[in-house]
Amino acid sequence: TGAMYQTFLPDGSVVINVGGLIPLAAEDQNITYTAFMEQYMASGAPYLKALYYPINDRPKGIKRQELVKLIRKAAKLIMNGFSMPVNPRDNLAPDGQLFVELCEKDKALCELVTARAPGTSFLCYHSWVEEVIHERGPWREVIESDGKRKSHCPFNLTLMRELRDKYGIIHHEKSVRESKTSVSKM
Repeated sequence: TGAMYQTFLPDGSVVINVGGLIPLAAEDQNITYTAFMEQYMASGAPYLKALYYPINDRPKGIKRQELVKLIRKAAKLIMNGFSMPVNPRDNLAPDGQLFVELCEKDKALCELVTARAPGTSFLCYHSWVEEVIHERGPWREVIESDGKRKSHCPFNLTLMRELRDKYGIIHHEKSVRESKTSVSKM
């Protein structure tokens, strides 16, 4: 994707990631969430600054006023300069920052998505940060016939939902709204 080329920009550059939209699940109809995808490329480039379109506003479309605000902020950073090296976490969108904190606090999750351990489902490490944060695919909580709640890839859902609230990331989901143990913002 285009984000892969940002590493070739000169020192002091600023990138703006407006993100894309990914549908949550077929049964949730038109509910989408923001995906910034390769934000780790900006995180690993301490000589540039990354700006992100507001994560909760992106599903409503790209608004000219917000985009102009980001462009002006980028221009100001370029003209005035910024401190380098940029802290890797500062170059992540809110969901990327959430994932880093989640990985720090849920060591089992971090091991699950990075270790490639025998017996681990490929789905547990073939995914994007956004899929974990929005409980998509193997990260989605399901209620089994015995009433137990679980996801295909085990992780601390309660902690993740608390962090989602901490980072102000709104999660919309109709199909399992009533089964959630934490409050989904509707």
